[in-house]
Amino acid sequence: MKKVKSLVLAGLLAFAPALAMNSQALAQDNAAAAAAEAAPADSAAANATAATPAPAAKVAAPPRMKPTEGIGMPRPGEITLQEQFSPTGHTARWLHDKMLLPLITIISLFVLGLMLYVMVRFRRSANPTPSKTAHNTVIEVIWTVVPVIILLVIAVPSIGLLADQYKPAPKDALTVKVTGYQWYWGYEYPDAGIPEFVSNMLPKDKAEANGEPYLLAPDNRLVLPVGRPIKLIITGADVIHSFAVPSLWVKMDAVPGRLNEKSFTIEKPGVYYGQCSELCGARHAFMPIAIEALPPAQFDQWVLSQGGKLAGATAAPAGEMGPQQGSVLPGPPAENAGTSTL
Repeated sequence: MKKVKSLVLAGLLAFAPALAMNSQALAQDNAAAAAAEAAPADSAAANATAATPAPAAKVAAPPRMKPTEGIGMPRPGEITLQEQFSPTGHTARWLHDKMLLPLITIISLFVLGLMLYVMVRFRRSANPTPSKTAHNTVIEVIWTVVPVIILLVIAVPSIGLLADQYKPAPKDALTVKVTGYQWYWGYEYPDAGIPEFVSNMLPKDKAEANGEPYLLAPDNRLVLPVGRPIKLIITGADVIHSFAVPSLWVKMDAVPGRLNEKSFTIEKPGVYYGQCSELCGARHAFMPIAIEALPPAQFDQWVLSQGGKLAGATAAPAGEMGPQQGSVLPGPPAENAGTSTL
């Protein structure tokens, strides 16, 4: 029995170093496998951290532009067209002031003179025996040819103006979607990634505090760049409205279920006012329009302040910046027309 115990003990002593080495190797293999499993997770976390862009610095919106008295708005006692600040507007005002008004005045005075001459020259007391002339070829040719020439003179620039008003916008134009609601406007910038915000009329006290004309001043303006072609896609959400800004020669109906297009270019920075020009309900007179035209650099600043993206740039992180200053998401305005806030 003692010999058996001695043999077992000797065997254990002989194999002990090998067992210890195997145990150590197994422990090292387990540690290496655990490290290998953790490495991809750590690498993925590091890559995710490296790939996550740093939060963009919030860009402040440019200050709200003050309007200039008499520019972009009607003037007291004004009987002609407003001063124009778009190429099409200049053509239209020239056609109105330099061609139509003089021609209409001359023709009206000429016809009045003929009537007075006939009333005096061919009155009964001066002509007891009336003339029996049936016709006069020369006079008939004159009163046919001269009106045709006048109409042609008016038609050529008129057709050119019509063509300019409906000329498609170029590819680099800024697209803005305009939606008419009862009774406010909604503006969306699909090119810049700015979602729709709404524009309601300011109450009288706030409009006067801002130095803006009452009934023409909204809380949120349609901000556009100067010198860049603009393409408005105009529609209505409920009934027919009409988007009209007289000083830019812009007027287009907003028809539900239809997309109408209007293109133009603003020549000078400023604030240009307009109104809905289609009777659309009880508060038709309380949905004004204000276009704030900014220089290109300031417009880019405004786009970034709204969380939008510039042409050729990537969009800002969602939720990094809110909509236009004081704006609210699309929805019906308050019951009172003067409840909007800046």
